[in-house]
Amino acid sequence: MEENGGDFALAAAPLAKWKSDFSRAFQYYLDRSAPHIAERWLGTLVAASIYFLRVYYVQGFYVISYGLGIYVLNLLIGFLSPKVDPELETLDGASLPTKDSDEFKPFVRRLPEFKFWYSITKAFVVAFGLTFFSMLDVPVFWPILLCYWIFLFVLTMKRQILHMIKYKYVPFDMGKMRYTGKKPSASGSRLARD
Repeated sequence: MEENGGDFALAAAPLAKWKSDFSRAFQYYLDRSAPHIAERWLGTLVAASIYFLRVYYVQGFYVISYGLGIYVLNLLIGFLSPKVDPELETLDGASLPTKDSDEFKPFVRRLPEFKFWYSITKAFVVAFGLTFFSMLDVPVFWPILLCYWIFLFVLTMKRQILHMIKYKYVPFDMGKMRYTGKKPSASGSRLARD
């Protein structure tokens, strides 16, 4: 009886090693892709396009597409939201500044850009895989799902934008601020020449 357990352990060891090697290599390439933002998002756009072409080609899997849309909307809200919600947080020094006299605190996302990208890409890949199982192709009237998703998107974005306006934060960086100093005035330059 113990020999069977030993044989199983011997057979499982190469599988565990392969899984560990694959996981390590996958994490290596994932880490190497971190600074290449445009290329990562371009790859996600390609994956999304392949998924949408597949759904269009088979004329089905609308429930999976609806679920994918809800998941992406949820990720988008996490991406646009601050890590510490000023509405729920008492003043403990970690909240966003609400007055001009408050100290500047940088915007920290609840869902960082890399995790946002990784989650969306995984979602499209999984959804693409699910389109190969015919039992998941539930017959529905897709225009109703699309209208309901658009309704949810508009309501959710309206709430999020009002939250941004109320607490005066912008979840996007426009690059590093550059200060060039004071520009010489026209009257100052005339005095310097005289």
